[in-house]
Amino acid sequence: MKKLLVEFMGTFFLVLVVALSGNPVAIGLILAAMVYMGGYISGAHYNPAVTLGLWVSKKINRNDAIKYMAVQLLGGLVASGVYAFIKKDYFLPAPAPHVSWITAFVVEALFTFALVSVVHHVAATEKTKGNDYYGLAIGMTLLAAATAGGPISGGAFNPAVGVAPLIFDLSGISSHLGNMLLYAAGPMTGGAIAGWVYTRMKNL
Repeated sequence: MKKLLVEFMGTFFLVLVVALSGNPVAIGLILAAMVYMGGYISGAHYNPAVTLGLWVSKKINRNDAIKYMAVQLLGGLVASGVYAFIKKDYFLPAPAPHVSWITAFVVEALFTFALVSVVHHVAATEKTKGNDYYGLAIGMTLLAAATAGGPISGGAFNPAVGVAPLIFDLSGISSHLGNMLLYAAGPMTGGAIAGWVYTRMKNL
């Protein structure tokens, strides 16, 4: 239960900062802070794509992975509700105008691959266990991803950031289906490939 609470809290604050600021520096800093806060308890995934990647590499079992993903999405939904209360509007992630779905998908998958790869190597590997830089490395990766890819794809790299807010807008959900698929498929594809590549690298 403690692990799930940490995953909820970390995801909630990550999504809230993304929604309220849209600032890559703020986003990277809150992720780094939340990773340092909860890493020793839950592993500080805060992202279904990270959890999927770690499940593929057998760093987490299936039952725990499902529970993590559920509370991460719940954290995103609650953060979306808090945003709506503060701003009197919905947070609706979307790619830049005139960016094709496939282009946005590739950007989401690539940068999520980078993020999940960094998580594996700095926070889930015995050789680097106990280091002091893992939170900074993970936060800086998201900062770079949000800076480079955000203006193209909308910069979710996380279904809790991209899908949960669109689900929260229940009245307009039918118009968000394409973006919901984008922010589910892109990050989850990148996360799964990162987990697979990590397992192959261990055997080289």
